Amino acid sequence: MAPKSPIFSEPSDVSAVDGAVELDGPDNVDVAMTPEAAEETSDRLSSEALKARGQRRLSGMIHRPKD
Repeated sequence: MAPKSPIFSEPSDVSAVDGAVELDGPDNVDVAMTPEAAEETSDRLSSEALKARGQRRLSGMIHRPKD
């Protein structure tokens, strides 16, 4: 999958309102989710954020080809 553009560096605002989770973020993101959907999204974001951080860290390193 190609990277999306632009890539934002500011986090989104999140709040619980009347039993739903509301997300307001950059580029006019405005989403309401059930608590269950918000929890699953949170897990996915956390997992992929760790993966992306590792990719960024390793991108400047010279990798040795597999033997």
